Amino acid sequence: MKNLAKLTLFFSLSFAFLFIAAVALRLLSSWVDFIRIVQGDAGPGLDVASLAWKAIPAALYLSILLGLSYTVRRKMPVFLSILWITVLGCVFTIGGSLLFSRAEAFNPVISQGSPVEGEAGLMLTRSENTMILLKGTGDIRGPRVVSISGEPLIYQESPIGPGGTLISLPPLPFGDATPWFVESLSIDFSLVTRELESELGEDFIHFVIYTFALVLFLASLRFLLELSQWPLANLFLGALVFRLILALEIFINTESINNYIFTFLNGQIPSMLITPVIFCALSILAIIYTLLTWIVRPRRASNE
Repeated sequence: MKNLAKLTLFFSLSFAFLFIAAVALRLLSSWVDFIRIVQGDAGPGLDVASLAWKAIPAALYLSILLGLSYTVRRKMPVFLSILWITVLGCVFTIGGSLLFSRAEAFNPVISQGSPVEGEAGLMLTRSENTMILLKGTGDIRGPRVVSISGEPLIYQESPIGPGGTLISLPPLPFGDATPWFVESLSIDFSLVTRELESELGEDFIHFVIYTFALVLFLASLRFLLELSQWPLANLFLGALVFRLILALEIFINTESINNYIFTFLNGQIPSMLITPVIFCALSILAIIYTLLTWIVRPRRASNE
């Protein structure tokens, strides 16, 4: 019981810290994106509940990984560790999802500042294209000079598109582009968030089943954290496998893939349960492998 209490405390603190960090990073990213915009009025504010929703999957994946690593380092019983982390992961994910899906009071509570202003001659760059505002941002309908790579300069006296629409301005250059790995993670976690929101909006029971299957699958991979004698190497290996699982989750939830699997199974499994069934099947395989390893290990140690 003492070990379970310590594991509960460690998992809770890990989830809370990772959740707050993910929300803070998304908040900072939203602010950075906003201050790069040079036209229009200030935005109405940030949807904090939406930011919190998007932080839940990231906190779940990472807290389970850290929790499994903790159980290995503390040499806790394997199957008890898997069971308890599954319970904790489901409680935090379902509880957090219900909280932020109904937290209309949070929307919005943080207002954004004014857009960037620039004087005449302001140069806006995107990729290899450049736009020069001859009257600055004070008159965004004013004349511009556009430089497109490999093309002569274009002078636009009145940059109005079809139907009287204003041709939008590109954002200001703000540092280097986001690394592809970070950008792909952000996109995948956003897609997982959308799936969770969809499941919760359609049917709470299906949402619980989906969450349980995902958490069980992640928790059943505890054996990855004890493949070698180097805990840090095991942690990196676990992080890599969890990244692949995140990509697998997105792949299976793709409408075309989901429909293909549904057709292949002759409709014997409802489409909304295909992903949970696959995760549960993979969890059973991982648990069987863990059980066989647990049985063989004492014999191997006695033979040595």
